[in-house]
Amino acid sequence: MHPRVLSGMRPTGPLHLGHLVGALDNWRTLQQEYDCFFMVADYHALMSEYEHPERIRVWSYETVIDWLAAGVDPKRSVVFRQSDVSEHAELFAILSIVTPLGWVERVPTYKEQLREIQGRDLATYGFLGYPILQAADILLYRAAAVPVGEDQLPHLELTREIVRRVHFLTKAELFPEPKSLLTQAPKLLGTDGRKMSKSYGNTIALSESPDSIRALVQKMFTDPLRIKRTDFGHPETCNVCNYWKLFLPNQYEKIWEECRSASRGCVQNKQELAEHVIQLTEPFREARKKFATESGEYSQIEKLLQEGAQRARDVACATLADVKRAFGLKPAHGKTG
Repeated sequence: MHPRVLSGMRPTGPLHLGHLVGALDNWRTLQQEYDCFFMVADYHALMSEYEHPERIRVWSYETVIDWLAAGVDPKRSVVFRQSDVSEHAELFAILSIVTPLGWVERVPTYKEQLREIQGRDLATYGFLGYPILQAADILLYRAAAVPVGEDQLPHLELTREIVRRVHFLTKAELFPEPKSLLTQAPKLLGTDGRKMSKSYGNTIALSESPDSIRALVQKMFTDPLRIKRTDFGHPETCNVCNYWKLFLPNQYEKIWEECRSASRGCVQNKQELAEHVIQLTEPFREARKKFATESGEYSQIEKLLQEGAQRARDVACATLADVKRAFGLKPAHGKTG
């Protein structure tokens, strides 16, 4: 039996190239070695989108379509929507009761996101407590490991602290302490040279049309020291050249050398990169034709999510029953561990 892994994404808009290199490529590989649970984290999305929740359901469907296009196999992995499994909210409530407030307040990304995300009121109880919901997500499936980037390590350490506290309070061994599968994701900047983020409007979506990709790549920042076509380039500091390194690792050195020698100009570089990105993202556009009609019908995806939710509940119900008994609560009727 393979060790279990849980990972997820918030459905807050179209997935982009950063998601591809930062998570999806890794997920496809993890399926070979782990029992994977991939979650559409719509409760987490609601925490930041609660003032305008009307698109979360559609974004959830679109997120799953991109996962399928990237090679996530719902026959091999459990693909489900967080809100379809009520045990997430129940375990979140129990863990919230026993987690000291100071533990949550010291998570560094909380204050960082309050500063970075503009135009939305995130000073809510739910947003403060979202690391506890993350812990509930992980522990509900007794995941042995979680794929994370370095910025998420404090969240995982909080989860381990919560495990130790629960075990101390109940005198029962309910969960494994999840380990990190540190994702060494390559750094992909947005079209403006900043971190690729939907909030910055600098992304290239996986579902972008070819014409849109050409327009977005054409706007990309290049070598700041290369003013004229005849100037020698510095590909190490050029965002366009770094895209070549990420997406064409076996051939980028030739392109970089042409930039250094000024035998290749920035316009040519952008034009050729755009065509390569169009080719790279073609499977995602094709997936949309397969899974979503022009009328916005997502019945295939909804069926897939419901089937995944049932598989997830089979595990989640048993875990929650054990937790309730350990805390002196009565498990729900028919939910036994």
